[in-house]
Amino acid sequence: MDIPEIFDSAARRLRRDRAAAHWGDFAFVREAMLEGIHDRLASVRRDFRDVLDLGCADGSFALPGATITRSDAGAVFARGGVQTDEGRPAFADAAFDLVVSAGVLDSVNDLPGALALIRRALRPDGLFLGAFLGAGTLATLRAALRSADPGAARLHPQIDVRSAGDLMVRAGFALPVADAETLAVRYGDVFGLFRDLRGMAASNVLAGRVPMKRGTLARIADAYAAHADADGRIPERFEIIFVTGWAPDPSQPKPARRGSATASLAAALDQRIE
Repeated sequence: MDIPEIFDSAARRLRRDRAAAHWGDFAFVREAMLEGIHDRLASVRRDFRDVLDLGCADGSFALPGATITRSDAGAVFARGGVQTDEGRPAFADAAFDLVVSAGVLDSVNDLPGALALIRRALRPDGLFLGAFLGAGTLATLRAALRSADPGAARLHPQIDVRSAGDLMVRAGFALPVADAETLAVRYGDVFGLFRDLRGMAASNVLAGRVPMKRGTLARIADAYAAHADADGRIPERFEIIFVTGWAPDPSQPKPARRGSATASLAAALDQRIE
């Protein structure tokens, strides 16, 4: 089945290459993602030896004692590792016991396929920890674009927490969990936001995008400035969705068989009320 080209994969790779030189100046969103991934990893009491860092960027993810394979769609970030788009089968089945991915899965053309490939790359009872931008991200900018430039292909589709959890189930992960955290930022104008988005390789890569004319940019800047608070700053946010899932294995806990409970829900509620 042909997958619709929502995103321009070539432009996406080029944007990542261009962002590489000054990545550290604009990596605050990915750093927040990696912090969340490490927090979740800290609650898992087991060692991981063979790790895939999918969308590795500058390779800042670290795990002591592990061999980490770095992979990125951008050629510059992928130096010394593997250059591949996340939705392509670049790795052997059951090659890793941990896959982490921060900041790239929101702009792949086939996210269900990419998640299925991640699950296949994991050994039985292997762990996937991912983070990407989801629904609610750049709400102020999106409102400004809708009012100042309606109909233009400038807004990436977004996935909410519930849909992320459903996609994890569809991809075959066991014990899937999806949750979200908000990163709040304030800008002096829309140009500061655009600078950050370019620096983190998160600008518009829609396949149907068109160049922005000067008049359009001026209208967007005015619409964005209209959201300023009393201090003249415009509040913006990045909604980070975290997903966790395991490659299926017989040793994992199973949900109780329907009808196997020995006490009724009504009885349990009565006991809590007393």
